[in-house]
Amino acid sequence: MLRDRLGKELLFFDGGMGTLLQEEGLKPGELPESWNIEKPEVIIDIHRQYAQAGSRILLTNTFGANALKFQGTRYCLQEVVEAAVDHVRQGIRRSGCREECYIALDLGPTGKLLKPMGDLGFEEACNAYKEVIRYGEKAGADLIHIETMSDTYEVKAAVLAAKEASDLPVSVTMIFDEKGKLLTGGDVPSVVALLEGLGVDALGINCGLGPAQMLPILEELTRYASVPIIVKPNAGLPIQKEGEVFYDISPETFAEIMGEITDKGACIIGGCCGTTPEHIRRMIRVCKDKTCPKVLPKPHTMVSSYGKAVLLGEKPVLIGERINPTGKKLFKQALKEHNIDYILKEGITQQDGGADILDVNVGLPDIDEVRMMTEVVRELQSVTSLPLQIDTVDAEAMEQAMRIYNGKPMINSVNGKQESMKEVFPLVRKYGGVVVGLTIDEDGIPDTAEGRVQIARKIVQTAAEYGIAKKDVVIDVLAMTISSEPMGAAVTLEALRRVREELGVCTVLGVSNISFGLPGRGIINSHFFTMAMQSGLSAGIINPSSEDMMRAYHAFCALMGYDGNCASYIRTYAQQATGQSSSAKSGGSISLQEAIEKGLKEEAYQSTLALLKETDGFTIIQKHLIPALDAVGKGFEKGSLFLPQLLMSADSAKIAFGVLKDRLGGEEGQAKKKEPVILATVKGDIHDIGKNIVKVLLENYGFDVIDLGKDVAPETIVETALKRQVNLVGLSALMTTTVVSMEQTIRLLREKKPDCKVMVGGAVLNQEYADSIGADFYGKDAMQSVYYTQRLFEGKQKQEETAWQ
Repeated sequence: MLRDRLGKELLFFDGGMGTLLQEEGLKPGELPESWNIEKPEVIIDIHRQYAQAGSRILLTNTFGANALKFQGTRYCLQEVVEAAVDHVRQGIRRSGCREECYIALDLGPTGKLLKPMGDLGFEEACNAYKEVIRYGEKAGADLIHIETMSDTYEVKAAVLAAKEASDLPVSVTMIFDEKGKLLTGGDVPSVVALLEGLGVDALGINCGLGPAQMLPILEELTRYASVPIIVKPNAGLPIQKEGEVFYDISPETFAEIMGEITDKGACIIGGCCGTTPEHIRRMIRVCKDKTCPKVLPKPHTMVSSYGKAVLLGEKPVLIGERINPTGKKLFKQALKEHNIDYILKEGITQQDGGADILDVNVGLPDIDEVRMMTEVVRELQSVTSLPLQIDTVDAEAMEQAMRIYNGKPMINSVNGKQESMKEVFPLVRKYGGVVVGLTIDEDGIPDTAEGRVQIARKIVQTAAEYGIAKKDVVIDVLAMTISSEPMGAAVTLEALRRVREELGVCTVLGVSNISFGLPGRGIINSHFFTMAMQSGLSAGIINPSSEDMMRAYHAFCALMGYDGNCASYIRTYAQQATGQSSSAKSGGSISLQEAIEKGLKEEAYQSTLALLKETDGFTIIQKHLIPALDAVGKGFEKGSLFLPQLLMSADSAKIAFGVLKDRLGGEEGQAKKKEPVILATVKGDIHDIGKNIVKVLLENYGFDVIDLGKDVAPETIVETALKRQVNLVGLSALMTTTVVSMEQTIRLLREKKPDCKVMVGGAVLNQEYADSIGADFYGKDAMQSVYYTQRLFEGKQKQEETAWQ
């Protein structure tokens, strides 16, 4: 069984498929998977060459085979997939290989952004992958290999599809840039947390970079991953010469660096774009006698969002408690009135106050908790990159929220009752998460620390029986109010110490429970919080807007050495002569600029109306809207703000501009259009994620974007540029098989509209290749494309430089 060999011995994937098909005559825009039907002998022979080179895991020619891509074609998707699996089998047979080889069903991205960022529904994506997986497993595939993924939400849909539609092992490789970031903003720890939570059998990186550029990312992967690591680099960077695409790393050099990659922790290696059977042959020659790196379980307790991971266990973590109706009249009212903006504002306020994770509890008797929980989770993830704690006793609400959550959440909670564990643990096992275990069982809450430790032990042991590692269990020993239980704090503190020392798991507490019914609760809460942290509290559920609690937290971190050079403490309190911390919240409405930066649509609407009573529309644009958009763009460029937040900011800004147009009319409210810009993903390529990100940014900066979509013929682009008198065209491509279409488009533009500039981007491109095909500008990332567009049109009038459509 392949699953039994993963991580026990070095295993070798094959190399590139698309580049070899191009050499065989694959035309721009032609579906590579169609050759499974049209030219089977070519596909079979490529598999034969890789098997003879030493590959023992061979990928089917199904990277883009899904219903979304094949819709409207004359090919039957089932026949394409079945043929692809059979071609690998025939290639292995013809190679004469006597060792065991495995057929990996290759699944690439759909090419679409998932909602709410794009227009593809999560379940729609999941079902598209399920269809292919069912065909592939029935045809005889041994492994589901999901690769070249740049969006954590899409990869979650693909992995869930694989888990729900088959019992085959699942491996995943993502496409990171040189900074270790995904196109949609995720980093290595957040990806590892998500994929390990979902239970993949191996994970890693492929495409986009050459082997040397992957070494720093491999180092991070080995730091966090507890499963075998896959590395499949490109053969360096693409070079265009005499109409042909070449890659700049020879088989010898590739093999040498892959040897180093194996030494540093990769268990499964192969090649991606530009690699050939000779690259793989030499790689295997160098690596075949090496010892497989030992796969060690990592102890990290990690929760994650799509953009970041939070580690529990050393410096205490803050969980914001304010998205919870308990004891909060205004929040209850917001839930009943479906006031989502109020809830989002509570989340952002806690984020600004210093929360690391946000607790989300929307349970009220009069509302549909399943619908409300899923909606709030989606909306919160569009305005904040903080991980969420899904807090509910409703099993259906818990499951639905976990399913659509983009990351690895905290789950609050399970307890020591068999009924609770039987209900919750299967969900944690399936969807991934760090589950909070409450020390309650059928006999209630024990009065002693010993009793609570015993329940905690039972929870950890039972979780293990469900396949949940103890690092994914966080124990809440419960804080009982001292107004009714005088020894409640002492028992809780002793239980905290013992759980950390005896069970070796992280801990969490709802800290403010300790003072219920007492005056001056902040005094009790803050002192108890400090004592709890000293006793081993990993995460406190608190109000980050409470000065008492935040003072206790910052002081503890400074005193215990968690705050290097007391930097956070100094930053927070240095300017507060009176002792008032900068984290204090004055309440009231926020500014228009803040509303746009934080993606609060209702606040943007109200703030714009308020400003119109004081000043004119053009001043609002100049002094509020444009600075906000600049801040959002810079935050996205720096990686401190992520794609969902970017999109929400864009929506908020559009609402503000809409108010100006409706209230003022005329030229001032309308704001003059900037120059039109055409964006298109070139012919043959359906992957438009990168193009869509550039589109959002350009629209944020006021440009009139003409989005021609994906798989766009050169003639269509040129005709549009002539008809609309466009002076800038942006072209995108993800696949090496389609970059030829980019060159053809540029050539036709030079012939028909020579005054039109062309900027290009995409994972398979670099500056040298862009120069070789005649592009005027290569955008390494989305913001660089915006800056180039601004420079190009800076000769226009000042108003046109800063106005929105």
